[in-house]
Amino acid sequence: MVSCIVVDDDLDIVNLFCELLEMSNVQVLAKGYDGKQAVDLYEKFKPDVLFVDLSMPKFNGEYAIRKIHRAYSDAKIILLTGDAENESELRESLNIDHVLHKPFNMRTIREFITVALLDRAVNQNK
Repeated sequence: MVSCIVVDDDLDIVNLFCELLEMSNVQVLAKGYDGKQAVDLYEKFKPDVLFVDLSMPKFNGEYAIRKIHRAYSDAKIILLTGDAENESELRESLNIDHVLHKPFNMRTIREFITVALLDRAVNQNK
């Protein structure tokens, strides 16, 4: 079973997204609500995939992504965002695997998880 952590400052989005993930047989190890919690939870659980929002008060998603990548270069991170305009810039500047746009749908979530796991399997076999 795939494991993940979901981090977003909107409690309703976190709960809904976690429900969608669990319906897709993804184990949600933890929920967080800012970038600092994302880093702490990633270090504690080391999930297969981290879903993290970009725009959060205090410690944002960029903070979390940069800090996690420094310690865990192979971390699979999927950025959650409502901003569809800067996707290629975000992917390049933050060195993230994928960008998932809000609002979410089940098919897209499953595709992202499958791709993230396939990438991980290929990299482990190298």
